[in-house]
Amino acid sequence: MRHRTVLLSTITAFALGGLVSASALRPERAASNTASHPVWRAVRWPFPMDQWGKRTAFQCGVANCGTQINVHLRAKIGFCNCTTGMTDDADLDRVGDFDLFGGALYPQAAGQPVRVGRMKGRSRPLAIRDARQDDATILTVGLHDNCDALVATAVLERGQLAAVEPLVMHFLNSKTVVDWAEVTLGL
Repeated sequence: MRHRTVLLSTITAFALGGLVSASALRPERAASNTASHPVWRAVRWPFPMDQWGKRTAFQCGVANCGTQINVHLRAKIGFCNCTTGMTDDADLDRVGDFDLFGGALYPQAAGQPVRVGRMKGRSRPLAIRDARQDDATILTVGLHDNCDALVATAVLERGQLAAVEPLVMHFLNSKTVVDWAEVTLGL
């Protein structure tokens, strides 16, 4: 009986050791896995007033999104191609808010079509390098309704795009943002 207990204890110890070793070799979990319920809070617009008027900003902190994400939203009334909207990266670059951030911008990938509420548009990630952003990533999203554009710019830490982009797109499709867009654009 004692021999059997020692044998079972030894087998259990090896099995637990194997599990611990296997879990140490697993890749690190992405930020989106730690953020099952992101909490976004309205924050003060960090830029000076300009010709575009109505704007708002939101933030999701490390505790809620796995990394800090800042999203800036602006309506650009009458600034979109009334016929086709945003069909390519040149359209998105024209309406984007890159001038707010300064620094050198480097596209990380081609833009992709997106939909927020009933609005269609494009999103595209860019790397930005300057003293204020310290090598960050900007995800720019341009949406349109007839001749009006809604521009969303998410600023995030470099290397977090794959984990963060779904969180940003989910937030843009939230009632908070869709209601803001409807009021601001008069939808």
